[in-house]
Amino acid sequence: MQVLKFVFIFLAPLLMVSQSARKYSNEFLNIGVDASALGMSNAVVASSNDVNSGYWNPAGLVHLEDSEIAIMHSSYFANIANYNYIAFAMPLDDRSAVGLSLIRFGVDDILDTTKLIDQQGVINYDRINLFSAADYALIFSYAKKLPITGLNYGVNAKVIRRIIGDFASSWGFGLDVGIQFESNDWKFGLMARDITTTFNAWAIDADRLQDIKDAIPGQNQEEPEATELTLPKLQLGMSKLFTFNYDYTLRTEIDLICRFEENNDVISSSFVSINPALGLEFGYTDLVFFRAGIGNFQNELQLDNSSPLTFQPNFGVGFKYNGIFLDYAFTDIGDQSAALYSNVFSLKIDLSIFR
Repeated sequence: MQVLKFVFIFLAPLLMVSQSARKYSNEFLNIGVDASALGMSNAVVASSNDVNSGYWNPAGLVHLEDSEIAIMHSSYFANIANYNYIAFAMPLDDRSAVGLSLIRFGVDDILDTTKLIDQQGVINYDRINLFSAADYALIFSYAKKLPITGLNYGVNAKVIRRIIGDFASSWGFGLDVGIQFESNDWKFGLMARDITTTFNAWAIDADRLQDIKDAIPGQNQEEPEATELTLPKLQLGMSKLFTFNYDYTLRTEIDLICRFEENNDVISSSFVSINPALGLEFGYTDLVFFRAGIGNFQNELQLDNSSPLTFQPNFGVGFKYNGIFLDYAFTDIGDQSAALYSNVFSLKIDLSIFR
């Protein structure tokens, strides 16, 4: 039944009952924000310096000269899932800044067919209802310059809300810490996500869970755990800005995304797995930008037990005019199914244009 597929997609982390720490808990927070960053394959942790730093590296918020607002929309899985993001950030003084970000990833208008067949065994389409499965994250960010020239830090406090119709819901809390250091045209960054592990506590409706158990006799009988922990992750980056004849710039960055688990990343051990990402941004007169990136390197296991190396290229373009930034990214280019391609649009506005 359609409802079972979607419900258990969102309940999947809970169904891994052998451990409390999940490899893939709260994965919607790893998608990324801002089309300019996605066009560079998320390799921006060292160079991020605007309102979107609240997500990528809160230390970058100290570079704000005025208040900024950003919005983004993208669709996944042939427009079945929608990802939306809005953020606001402002400087407090010449040494500190704050930000607020809201993310929603959800599938709406899912058919609830658990009661399609009544007690007499008759199919009754009037018993079909619609529900949504959605994940929300509210991120509070604070950044400050340290006494050492070029060294900044930032902290995120995250509140996570996950809702699967009236079947189940959870609250989660976590902390991120970011650092940036700048020397001449070189920038270095470190982003530590979920440093205390992010905790999610689920409340599962017993009656609705019974509807799922009864929908297909003998299947989905195991009750999921009510708590889960998200393991910490690190992202380290190094960036360099090149300027040619004043009008042309080239920003390059290489990042290392580290998970403390063994998986199919190109570098993997029982302690840590490392996935590199490389991003480029070519700018002309600080007006037009062309971006490209490559990342998500995986030793992808095939049916014949071979593990060829795969990767995902992205590209994007951006335009800037009078404090208004419009960006576009084309992601998931390496996937074979056109349904998985993602067109991402984002808008950023420097609110000083209204003063």
